[in-house]
Amino acid sequence: MAQLKNLPIGIQNFESLRKNNFLYIDKTELIYNLIKGGRYYFLSRPRRFGKSLLMSTIHTIFDGKRELFDGLAIADKEDMNWAKHPVLHIDLNTNKYDAKEVLEKKIDESLSIWEKEYDCERKDLPLGMRFENVIQRAYDKTGQGVVILVDEYDKPMLQAIGNEELQNEFRGTLKGFYGALKSMDGCIQFALLTGVTKFGKVSVFSDLNNLKDISMDHRYTTICGITEEELKGTMLPYVERMAEANNMTTNECFEKLKQQYDGYHFCEDSVGMYNPFSLLNAFDENRFKSYWFETGTPTYLVELLQRDEYNLNDMEHAKVDADTLNSIDSTSQDPIPVIYQSGYLTIKDYDQEFGEYTLGFPNDEVEIGFTKFLLPWYISKERSRSAFDLKNFVLDIRSGNAEQFVKRLKSLFADTPYMLIKDLENHYQNVIWLISKLAGFYVQAEYMTSEGRIDLVLQTPKFCYVMEFKLDGTAEEALAQIEDKHYTLPFEQNGQQIIRIGMNFSKETRNIDGVKISPLPSSPKGVE
Repeated sequence: MAQLKNLPIGIQNFESLRKNNFLYIDKTELIYNLIKGGRYYFLSRPRRFGKSLLMSTIHTIFDGKRELFDGLAIADKEDMNWAKHPVLHIDLNTNKYDAKEVLEKKIDESLSIWEKEYDCERKDLPLGMRFENVIQRAYDKTGQGVVILVDEYDKPMLQAIGNEELQNEFRGTLKGFYGALKSMDGCIQFALLTGVTKFGKVSVFSDLNNLKDISMDHRYTTICGITEEELKGTMLPYVERMAEANNMTTNECFEKLKQQYDGYHFCEDSVGMYNPFSLLNAFDENRFKSYWFETGTPTYLVELLQRDEYNLNDMEHAKVDADTLNSIDSTSQDPIPVIYQSGYLTIKDYDQEFGEYTLGFPNDEVEIGFTKFLLPWYISKERSRSAFDLKNFVLDIRSGNAEQFVKRLKSLFADTPYMLIKDLENHYQNVIWLISKLAGFYVQAEYMTSEGRIDLVLQTPKFCYVMEFKLDGTAEEALAQIEDKHYTLPFEQNGQQIIRIGMNFSKETRNIDGVKISPLPSSPKGVE
C-alpha cells in the first residue's frame, strides 16, 4: 500500500496542516460560496466537528496566502480576491468562565493585541467601544475590509447554564462586544461566529439581526464533518488499511464505520455526516472506539436532564419544531435543544406538513457513550467506579433470572444518595432504562397499548420482561394492572418467554419494597 498522508489529529491550523502535508478534505468550494454569498454568518456544530479548522482556513484565505490553496477548489475561482485583509480572530474556547471578570479579561487581552497591531490608541472605554475603534483603525490603516472570526462564542454562556445571574452578566458583556458587528458595518468585509449552541430571545443574538444562521441551511450542511462520498473517495486508502488491520473486507469496514460514527443530520433530508474527530482517530489506531467521549462530555448536559426531571426514554424519539432546535432559551425547562445542538441527538425524521422534527441518537458511539456517561449521575458515583458490575445484570437478564435481577436492582438503589432523587418514579425508570440500554437490549419505557401504558418492556432473544411500577402502592396492584390491561398481548406471538414483574417503590425507604414475578405459563411459539 502506498504511503498515506499523515492524519491531522489535533491540528486545527490550516497553514500548518498544508505546509506539513497532512490530509485535508477540501471544503473550500463551500467556503467560497459563503464568502461570495453574504457577509455576516453564524454556524452551530457539535464540539470536535471541525469548526476551528474551518475558521483557520477562512483566516488564511483573508491573509491572502494563495499558495497554500494550490490544488483546492477555491484556487481556480477567477473572481477570488486574494488581497490581504485585517483579520480579528478570537477563540473563547480556551478559558474556564466562572466569573464575569474572566470573560472581560479574555476580551481585553485580544483587544490589547489588536490595538498594538493597528496603532490604535487605547482609551478607558467599554469593551464594545474599544472593539469599534479597533475595527475602524484596522480599516483605515490597511484600506481593506475587516474580517471578524469568533470561535466558540457561546462557551461562557454554556458554562453558566443554571446560574442565571452569571448568564446575565456574560450576556451583557457579549452583547456590548458583538454589537460592533452591526455598528461598524461599513468597515467589515466578512464575519463568522461559531459555537455549539445558539442562545436566543434576550440573549447575545437579540441585537445581531444581521447575522445569517447557516446551522440548518441545506447548502452548508457538509461544511464541517466528513460525508460518505468523501469517505469513499479521498479517505478510501485509510478505510482499506483499517479493514486489513481488522481482518475485514472493505465493505464490512465501511458498514462498521457508518454504524459507529455516521448519522449526523443538520437539516431535513440531508446527507449523514461522520464525526471527523472520531473518524481520524479510528484510522490512526485502526480500531473502533469511542474517541469523541474520551475528550469529555460537558456536565451541564446531565445537570439539565436532572434539573428538569427528564424521562430519558423520551430522548430517543423527541419531537420538536424548528424554532426549538434553532435557539436555546436559558430559562427553558426543556433540555432537548441543548442536547441536540451539542451533538448527542440528531434529526432522524421530518414531518413537512406540521414542520416537526423527530430526534434520536446519531450512531452507536454517541448512544453507548452518552448512556455510560449518564449512569453514574443516577446512582452512587463511587459505586459506578468500583462495585457496579453491569455484566451480572446482563447475565441475569439473558438467563431469565428475574429474581436475581431484582435483588441486584434493589442493592443498586440502596446505594443511591437520597439527594439524587426528586421524582422517585421517574428516577427508578431512568435507572432501569440506563441499565437496560447498556445491556444492549431493546428497551422501551411507557410502552403504549390500546388499554394503557406499560412502564417498561425489556426484550432479549429468549425473554420478554413486562414491568409495571407503583409508588407507595403494592406489587400485587402492579401485577394486576399488567394482567387486567392485557399488557403482554402485543408480545405473545414473538416466541419469547414472557415474564411479568410488578414492583412497588416506597417513598419512605427510597427503594423497592415489594415485587411479584409471574411468568406466563407458556409462549405460543415456545422458547428457542
